[in-house]
Amino acid sequence: MALIIRPALPSDVPQILAFIRALAVYEREPDAVLATEADLLEHGFGEAPYYTCLIAEQDGAPAGFALYFYDYSTWLGRPGLYLEDLFVFPEHRGAGIGKALLQRLAQIALEKGCARMKWEVLDWNSPAIDFYNAMGAEIQKEWLNVRLSGDALRRLADLGNVVETTEAP
Repeated sequence: MALIIRPALPSDVPQILAFIRALAVYEREPDAVLATEADLLEHGFGEAPYYTCLIAEQDGAPAGFALYFYDYSTWLGRPGLYLEDLFVFPEHRGAGIGKALLQRLAQIALEKGCARMKWEVLDWNSPAIDFYNAMGAEIQKEWLNVRLSGDALRRLADLGNVVETTEAP
């Protein structure tokens, strides 16, 4: 079984969206995906990309993907690689594709001078937690995710007390 891990191309956007939708079904949120092909094309392959994506192909067929971007650790003074999504189609699981994607991401992180890789996992996803533990990942239970979106994000932005300037004080 030939396995290829390659950077995604703009022509892969429909497949990337298919992976995202399949992941949402697996994570019990099938109706949560609002992203469109146009969104993914603009934000991943436009003038100022927000994400990068790897595609795994097994015997020429799409098998999995990893979508990531870079963050920054002020404490370490170094960039980090943040893995937003990792997914392998069920019929391709157990063939080492998830591990190969993580290995390639680790290589990319080191090539880019990243101090670490980070990602999230749902607390009920025991197979993924076991898999990540086997890779040597550390599950950080003391940190809680914080999210601001929708109306709450708009309300905070509308407070109007923030003034941005391009000049140093």
